[in-house]
Amino acid sequence: MRKGLLFGLAALAASASLPLAGPAVAAEEGPALPKLEWSFDGPFGTYDRQSLQRGLQVYREVCSSCHGLKYVAFRNLADLGYSEDEIKAFAAEYTVTDGPDDDGEMFERPGAASDYFPAPFPNEKAAAAANSGAVPPDLSLMAKARAGGADHIHGILTGYEDLVPDAVLQSIFEHETMKNEEKYEADLAEYNDKLEAYNDKVEAGEQARRPLEPVQPQPIESIEDLGLAEVSNFNAYFPGYGIAMAQPLYEDGVAYADGTPATIDQMAADVSHFLMWAAEPKLEDRKGAGIKVLIFLVVFTGVLYAAKRKVWKDVH
Repeated sequence: MRKGLLFGLAALAASASLPLAGPAVAAEEGPALPKLEWSFDGPFGTYDRQSLQRGLQVYREVCSSCHGLKYVAFRNLADLGYSEDEIKAFAAEYTVTDGPDDDGEMFERPGAASDYFPAPFPNEKAAAAANSGAVPPDLSLMAKARAGGADHIHGILTGYEDLVPDAVLQSIFEHETMKNEEKYEADLAEYNDKLEAYNDKVEAGEQARRPLEPVQPQPIESIEDLGLAEVSNFNAYFPGYGIAMAQPLYEDGVAYADGTPATIDQMAADVSHFLMWAAEPKLEDRKGAGIKVLIFLVVFTGVLYAAKRKVWKDVH
């Protein structure tokens, strides 16, 4: 009984420092997302400030032209290690719509530290018009909104045709071929049932339309065989393998201020790290509080146990 109590209290406290569960949805079909080792994983995990700053740079130079970050204020960048003057300089690079003024007119001004990252488009219609009908999602909460979190974002950014290993492509082709064959078998069974019913009607002298026999599917041997829409780009880790966003990252796409080589994988990892912080900026505080609660409960359990021994010492 005593061991069970101790274990239960410890488990309760440990749960306070663990990340929240992801969305309760079924896993999408397709290859498994590559799993990276993130500095923020685990009950003692913390954000890597250097990676966060590089991720911000990737976002600003690559992603911000299409994707917003509406829930992040410039002042929040202090968490990344930036000074007040640096934050003011970042904010001033953006133009923010404000107002109305004394004449009732809206006006534009340089951004301030208290402002939030402005949206790249004035509205969804403008966003869709500039992106072949697809509206780029806001990235503020993307790392928490998708199963897999930072791994999901990194997978999408590195899941394009020229970036994924041949083994992953082959597994997709085999998986889709099997799916088509299974569907064909189900359609064929349904066809046979309809054909039997059709023959019965014909024998009874009734008029009936003969059912169409399903076509034997061809094996999937290339990306073209997947039948993606013309406006889609192949992505191994996106549901359905077709994504409106073209490949955004290329070797040396940015020049990191700290001299880190800007490989595609490095940029993808850094911006995924940054977007995890954007979605959960208080992660370190939450985990720190969980550890303190755990320590308190362990000490409190010891005190209770000592008190129990003292109270019941004469009985034992």
